[in-house]
Amino acid sequence: MRIHTYRLQSGIRPTPEFDKKGLAQFAVNVGVKCGHDCTYCSTGAMLRCHPAFKQVGESPFGSGFSVVDPDTPERVAGDARKFRNRRGIVQLCTTVDAWAPEAQAYGLGRRCLEAILAETGWTVRILTKNAAVANDFDFIRKHRDRVLVGLSLTGTPDKEAVLSVVEPNASPISERLAALKKAHRLGLRTYGMLCPLLPGIADAPEQIDRLVRFVADCGAEEVFAEAVNPRGNGLKVTEEALRAAGFAAEAGAVGAIRKTAKWSPYVTGLIANLQKSMRRHMTTAKLRFLLYPSNLAEKDEARIRTADAGVVWL
Repeated sequence: MRIHTYRLQSGIRPTPEFDKKGLAQFAVNVGVKCGHDCTYCSTGAMLRCHPAFKQVGESPFGSGFSVVDPDTPERVAGDARKFRNRRGIVQLCTTVDAWAPEAQAYGLGRRCLEAILAETGWTVRILTKNAAVANDFDFIRKHRDRVLVGLSLTGTPDKEAVLSVVEPNASPISERLAALKKAHRLGLRTYGMLCPLLPGIADAPEQIDRLVRFVADCGAEEVFAEAVNPRGNGLKVTEEALRAAGFAAEAGAVGAIRKTAKWSPYVTGLIANLQKSMRRHMTTAKLRFLLYPSNLAEKDEARIRTADAGVVWL
């Protein structure tokens, strides 16, 4: 992993898009390229014009590298004080991961938490794919009312080998599950993040049901879910990686949804299966399925709108 450093301009910034999703009013990001190197990641497509990539000499669509700002916590501390009359939920992070390997090297997750929580009025929503967040549960317990712990759950343990191909540097799914369970056992606030639920890997009814039951048992206050983001070349890269690793069936399922004709029923099925599981183990009032309808077939969109419990239309 090639680790590059780059000085960002912001610490805490408003995030209207994540506010619409019901996740947070503010965001903190500790870099522009995460070392987890997930094949389906859409961050490169979203940040492709960011000057950091040109400065470090890397393609935003490349792999094998990360771009991190070790000084982020200092700017976060200043911004946490500055927003005196406008405070709320801060998501750590929205485009990268504050507990990815390169972020861990600088202690960025904990340092950012300390910087934000030193000021009253802030709540932090943690989202990570790394079980190393559990190393900071001692600090989080001191502020348990102001921190929401979430680990991105992208499959069940029986799919660990497949997930290791598409999320090569993230914690194994079994370790993420264990970290969320530990958070609940310690009395921390938790939420579910089932995202992305890739076809052929995590979209079967029984897999969705296991994940929903798990986050329910972990005391999840809400359950967010989403189809894989088709933006950029992530689906193509994911399909190729799975095929090269010998997972032909999973590769075929991912490759199929690159076409709208397959994408639309994939999303429709995800919503229906999540609603069913939420009714069984929790309530659809706690479901937040984040849906961009632009790639839906007209008939599928109409079908979803007639039964859209828990759907957040974006």
